[in-house]
Amino acid sequence: MTWTYEAACAALAGTVDLEKQAITSEPPLPSLARMRELARRLGDPQRRFDVIHLTGTNGKTSTARITAALLGAAGLRVGLYTSPHLERTNERLVADGAPIDDEAFARCVGAAVDAAAPMAERPTFFELLTAAAFHWFAEHALDAAVVEVGLLGRWDATNIVDGRVAVITSVGADHLDYAGSLVGVAREKAGIVKPGARLVLGEVEDRFDEVFAATPASRVRREGRDFAMERAHPDPAGRRGDLRTPAARYDDVLLSLHGVYQDSNAACALTAVEEFLDRPLPDTVVRAGLTAVRAPGRLEIVGDRPLAVLDGAHNPAAGAALARSLGEEFPARRWTVVYGALRGHDFEGTLAELPADRIDLLVCCEPDSPRAIPADQVVAVASRRGITAVGADQVAAAVRLARRRAGDSGAVLVTGSFYHLSEARRVLAGA
Repeated sequence: MTWTYEAACAALAGTVDLEKQAITSEPPLPSLARMRELARRLGDPQRRFDVIHLTGTNGKTSTARITAALLGAAGLRVGLYTSPHLERTNERLVADGAPIDDEAFARCVGAAVDAAAPMAERPTFFELLTAAAFHWFAEHALDAAVVEVGLLGRWDATNIVDGRVAVITSVGADHLDYAGSLVGVAREKAGIVKPGARLVLGEVEDRFDEVFAATPASRVRREGRDFAMERAHPDPAGRRGDLRTPAARYDDVLLSLHGVYQDSNAACALTAVEEFLDRPLPDTVVRAGLTAVRAPGRLEIVGDRPLAVLDGAHNPAAGAALARSLGEEFPARRWTVVYGALRGHDFEGTLAELPADRIDLLVCCEPDSPRAIPADQVVAVASRRGITAVGADQVAAAVRLARRRAGDSGAVLVTGSFYHLSEARRVLAGA
């Protein structure tokens, strides 16, 4: 069969999608057996390129994007696999800076679906897409692939790779329905560390030291002790500061991403690249890579009349980082906020971190997902925290209401689940 893009998307749509389905009281038993069988049927494409493997409660997608940009600036052929996407599934698969085109997407997803046909257990959406990504990367004769974990780490479909470098950006209270506790989260994330790999740890608390000391890593680099972004501050084009790594120092560099939380992500990414290459990078390469990177949905400015900002802060740690970033990047602004959340994330804790004294109105909506938390439930929680809140039937209606209330001179922030950011962006772009 010759696969079309439409047929490939339809095949993916007909699978179990753990990103979208409602969470049950009994998550599926963890196993990599199905993913390993699928990869084997495709010829184990994941063995044909070297990998930097990333996980973390927050920051992993931005860190992955920065890592890929630095490797590309160093002259390497680089693949990048991230999730979720904002507008098209193609966004998740990138090689040499460009998303996979529709023809290659159809071919590679089709190859994964065909390989899965004889299997006793049907692979999930994420397993098929991951297999398709590895199949596509293998076609490209890549020097490196930067692979982001989808869920936790140990049992994630991406964990069939043998990462030369493992990056854990943070450990926080998310996906506790699977991991059970914060220590459980740390253990699950530590599961991506393979024997002999080099481990880069970002904003990880000391209480998890025993967990990471037990990994088979050959060397551990820790933020604060071994690397950091220092004297960081906002710049009209993003963030500016000095980057210190175990191998070098790069003063007064510009990172073309907004948000105080990107400081840690940039330091992790640069250290991961130096560990991967086993050498420091030329100063010109660092500057070129950091100014080239983009991270949609991470304190992304998408409009100016009114100021419109998108940020997928979906757990308390991300909410706290967003609040710090708003205070530093936009200190005088008051906000009309569009907020939506999914079950499985601590939306009450996230709302508690947002700057209530700077929110004029919270417009609550329901992302397009069976896991969406009803808008009236969010309104009730926000009201108890002293935030004026109203509900909206649809994301588009919520964004239009927020835009009207803000006026041309005001500011709109769209935050919470990533699953309503893409629709919000389309509405704002067409306004």
